[in-house]
Amino acid sequence: MSGNHSRQSAEALPRTLRLAVLVAVGFAAALAVALALGGGGRAQAPPSPALRASGADLVSTGKDVFRFDTFGDEDFWGGALQLNQAIAGAANGGVGPGVSPKTALAVGLKVDVDALPGALVSDLRSNKVNLDDPATTLALLKLNAVVGLKGVFNGSGRLTSVGITCAVCHSVVDDSFAPGIGHRLDGWANRDLNVGAIVSLAPKLDPVVTGALGVDLPTVQKVLSSWGPGKFDAELFLDRKAFQPDGRSAATLIPPAFGLAGVNLHTWTGWGSVTQWNAFVANLEMHGKGTYLDSRLDNAAQFPIAAANGAGHTRNSPDLITSKLPALAAYEEVLAAPTPPAGSFNAAAAKRGAVLFAGKAGCATCHVLPLTTEPGFNLHPAPDVGIDSFQADRSPTHMYRTAPLHGLWTHTKGGFYHDGRFPTLLDVVDHYDSFQTLGLTPGEKQDLVEYLKSL
Repeated sequence: MSGNHSRQSAEALPRTLRLAVLVAVGFAAALAVALALGGGGRAQAPPSPALRASGADLVSTGKDVFRFDTFGDEDFWGGALQLNQAIAGAANGGVGPGVSPKTALAVGLKVDVDALPGALVSDLRSNKVNLDDPATTLALLKLNAVVGLKGVFNGSGRLTSVGITCAVCHSVVDDSFAPGIGHRLDGWANRDLNVGAIVSLAPKLDPVVTGALGVDLPTVQKVLSSWGPGKFDAELFLDRKAFQPDGRSAATLIPPAFGLAGVNLHTWTGWGSVTQWNAFVANLEMHGKGTYLDSRLDNAAQFPIAAANGAGHTRNSPDLITSKLPALAAYEEVLAAPTPPAGSFNAAAAKRGAVLFAGKAGCATCHVLPLTTEPGFNLHPAPDVGIDSFQADRSPTHMYRTAPLHGLWTHTKGGFYHDGRFPTLLDVVDHYDSFQTLGLTPGEKQDLVEYLKSL
């Protein structure tokens, strides 16, 4: 409510109640001062600008955090794994052949054309740039043009470290210049990104990764190569479960980071809100320097590695993450799901599919319109979904989230559901038709698919 309305309401109260309100407000103010001083009387650090910002400023700050902030994770990717050495190559002060732009694009990294100077764009158009030379990759890193990858260079121009940002997994480009080169599309799932292949390049993979997992290097390489494009296993360093019981990789598809406004839980298995997951990823997956507190990870039976290493009680000083969480969440929650391109679906069929979605097919029972997920608690046990509970049981919730459906057309590559087990939307519809005995005709199924493509 507005400040004026608050004053009017207070003035309308009887005098004794107004006095009680004033006392309560005074007590709250005193309590706020006491909390600021802390139990030991020591003043805490004032809020960061990101915490004080509001509205457009908060979103703008979050955009920069999303795109460019590594949270200090260079100490892991460059310092511990020495990935920068593999990127640079022996000819540029690193090791091995190096990573050329062609190789970088082949493993799903993207180039922001808006970060390139006009002369370079002209040279690219004229095929005057050597895309087989790792030195060109270094030049792109110096321009901050490789989406989600940030290079650290010394005074002589040598790549001394490298870090990653949120955008490496959750941004793509529109390919307007060339495949993999174009204008940024924030929030889109990068289903081309081969995280396993990129991590495998690290020269110091053996002592860092094998030490944490307690297995040999060939086993680690086997696990990383099993992921493939568009997948990542966020729980691997919590529970050491690299493969599903049927032998398939335990990695899950990279989800989009758009269309999250109004959605309760934001991961395949509902670990928590967008802020919780940002803190989890920034601290435990990106290996940034911050604070992450989650006593659920103390469950040694479910999370043996996390419990042994105190992952749920992570504290770093200085904390480079916590103050940025409000802005990061604000930016992600304003990223709307993109509208399907004209002609990408059959409009007449989609209209019929909308009726089926809300009626005979029963989809809207859980995918409540217009959110297309439950406006409340949006988790279900595996039997409700008609699939196994393997991935759900790797989460503290032991359940699966009702995924929001807007923008499905942007991430069809890799299949559907958390692990891509259903290659097409028709396969998803077939699953529910069989599981729930819907009795849909082939035509009705196709109408539903066209409707899903229209969201």
